[in-house]
Formats: sequence, C-alpha cells, structure tokens
Amino acid sequence: MLPEMDVIGQQKLLNSSVLIIGMGGLGCPAAMYLAAAGVGRITIADDDFVEVSNLQRQIAHSHSNLGELKVKSAEDALKGLNADVEITAIKERLEGALLEEAVRHVDVVVDCCDNFITRFAVNDSCLRHSKPLVSGAAIRMEGQVAVFDSREADSPCYHCLYQDGNQDESCATNGVMSPVVGIIGSMQAMEAIKLISNIGRPLRGRLLLFDASTSQWREMRLLKDPKCRVCGSN
Repeated sequence: MLPEMDVIGQQKLLNSSVLIIGMGGLGCPAAMYLAAAGVGRITIADDDFVEVSNLQRQIAHSHSNLGELKVKSAEDALKGLNADVEITAIKERLEGALLEEAVRHVDVVVDCCDNFITRFAVNDSCLRHSKPLVSGAAIRMEGQVAVFDSREADSPCYHCLYQDGNQDESCATNGVMSPVVGIIGSMQAMEAIKLISNIGRPLRGRLLLFDASTSQWREMRLLKDPKCRVCGSN
C-alpha cells in the first residue's frame, strides 16, 4: 500500500540480512520492528543475561525471561512477531574473527551496543567489508542516530565523529528515560529499512540529535575527515 515501497521493496526486505549488535534498550525495538517489517534473516549478538533492571527499557524481555541469555529471550520475542524470520543468535561478545565473520555475511549492520570499544571495532569492520552501519546511542534524556556508509566515497565513518570515547558513559551507570531508547531504536530500524529497500533519504553524512526534555530534534551535517586514521586518505 506504500507506493515507494510496493511489492519490490517488500521482497528486498525478505531477501535481506541484518546484524544487530546488542539486545538492550536500542537493540530490542530495532530488532522487533525489523522482524515485524519482514526482514528475512536477522543475526542478534549479545553475551549478557536478562536482569530485572533491564525491563524498564529492554522491551523484548519480560519477568519470565529473568536469568536467560538476552539473545534467547529476544529470539523468542522476534519469532512471536514473525514466525518466518530466520534468527541467528550469537551469545558471545562480537570481537576479532567472530565480528569479521558476522559483518561479512549481512547487508546492513545496526550497532546498538553501549560501549565505545565495540563501536569503534564495528565501524572498522564495516569499513573493511563495505557494509552500511546504522549507529544509535541514548543516555539520560538524549539520543542520537546516524548512518555511516563506506560504499559512498564521501561518507564519513564513526571515527570521523568520535576520536575517542568516555567508557563511563552508559545507561547502566548514568540512567536513561526508557522511551528515549525506544525512539532511537525505532529510528535505527527505519534507517535500515530505507537502506535495504532503497527508499527515501537515509541519514548518510547526517547526525540526528534528540532532546527528550524539550521534544526537539537537531540535525548536524557530518563531513568525511581526510585525516581520519580509519577512513582518511592518509
């Protein structure tokens, strides 16, 4: 019923594969919307277990899943939405050869993790394998989302935006208002759908910043850094 999508776009979703890193506050809504939208193959990765403190914001999990691996709980939730989706659950932290293998075999990577070490490693792997990266983050009453697509010559990478990161900045240590992660995770799903189906204008070279306290969005243009140690010309 959506002219820009039509049957062709839906078939592209069915034929596609997406890697979602992190089954927390961002990864849960992102995965649920992508499964419900008809993405054919979804790989989810997380090495953590469901705790009661997660339930405030991680909507794929419930009290009945306490103590379970998050990927197991999330897989059951996704199958409940779409019994035909093919789920690959990786119950380990993605790093090294495991990360490279996971990125290599998908069409789009959705980074929903909560630490800079993983974000930088995922960015590097996406660059090596020319995979578009949908990046999201949320903390306290703020969130952000961007697309880094190395298939475009002038597209910046995540390292062009952040040279380093504060390892103490996480929801677990600083808190987050639960709808904020839902908003950003949903935006990540939307960007992945746009990339897969080739509709609309993805957030390539743009950073969206959301302030929940004022319900305002700001957009910043991101330029490729020629001196970036990861994607720069040198």
